[in-house]
Amino acid sequence: MKLSEAADAITSRFKEVITATNEFRGELTLTVAPHALREVGKFCHDELNFELLLDISSVDNYDYEPRFEVVYELYSIVDGIHLRLKTTAMENEPSVPSVCDVWPGANWHEREVWDLMGIRFEGHPDLRRIIMWEGYPYHPLRKDFPIEGKLSEVPDGTFSDVAPLGGGPFVTIPASTNAKNREPRARSTEVAVHTEDFPQEP
Repeated sequence: MKLSEAADAITSRFKEVITATNEFRGELTLTVAPHALREVGKFCHDELNFELLLDISSVDNYDYEPRFEVVYELYSIVDGIHLRLKTTAMENEPSVPSVCDVWPGANWHEREVWDLMGIRFEGHPDLRRIIMWEGYPYHPLRKDFPIEGKLSEVPDGTFSDVAPLGGGPFVTIPASTNAKNREPRARSTEVAVHTEDFPQEP
């Protein structure tokens, strides 16, 4: 089956819930209404041979509604074609249906999106944090979460102070100022960085 044939089958079967179609550089993205996501996914898996779920990711469209997007990368090993499904979630209590019963590999992907972005997957068999500790009150991949971190007084957490940032050209610059002012976005003539703050090569 060709990708165009798969797209035609999906849009014909679910024309009421496919809200957008986008093709760019040979990649096809279908945007699905949130309530129909699992049904569309099951059709892709069972009828169109998209047996492999490569990844689930999320997007924070901060200051816009719907604020969140959840993106599913599907692949058909039989036909050698790739399809992207996308759905949306509103800022107030964002949630979408779980697809764990369709692709068991979605389990940890959904846990990661819940942990870091705060999007709940309804029907997930064990939706708990996978990176941050249980009880951590924030979702660090949201755009309103500062790179320097937030104070946390969670009693069972590993630490309660702001975590120090690692070095590297894309993270921060070593300096005597605070972590917030060392973020890449803060680099300007207003942030004084002195050469003596940098480690010297032998």
